[in-house]
Amino acid sequence: MKTDDRNINWVREPRLGLAGRSYLLLFVQGLTTTLRHFFSRKKTVQSPEERHEIPDPPIYRGVHRLNRDQRGRVKCVACFLCATACPADCIDIVAAESPWTDREKYPQSFTIDELRCIFCGMCEEACPVDAIELTSLYDLSGKSREEMIFDKEKLLSVYDQTKNTEPMITKRD
Repeated sequence: MKTDDRNINWVREPRLGLAGRSYLLLFVQGLTTTLRHFFSRKKTVQSPEERHEIPDPPIYRGVHRLNRDQRGRVKCVACFLCATACPADCIDIVAAESPWTDREKYPQSFTIDELRCIFCGMCEEACPVDAIELTSLYDLSGKSREEMIFDKEKLLSVYDQTKNTEPMITKRD
């Protein structure tokens, strides 16, 4: 079967110039990049002995913590606003009747799946009593998935670790 030459577009191969044929220019560009990185400041950190500096700690969103009130009780009133606002659906709260007279409910169980969390800060913004906050701790590590599900006691222990270095941010003063 014969083809019709009118429907065929012939493309010519581009001709390389002197620099393209010798690859000298490309070699010099690559060598320049290599030398620039070789003589620049090192960016590696000897972890865990050294830690990265967080550029702006008030804006950085790390591990969650549950805050305590002045009496040492959990500040959460189990209103479920943080769990409702969470787009990743990683917060689970079981409410119980409060033994204290200043609130109706408290969280009997409060868990956050840190592996599922996207650290957006919506839970922090939704909380009416500033009970949940994101700290500047960034080194999340665990040997199993179960270790990365933070329960109420672990979230309160994060507060105990960070209460002196990161005071509570009160948004509603």
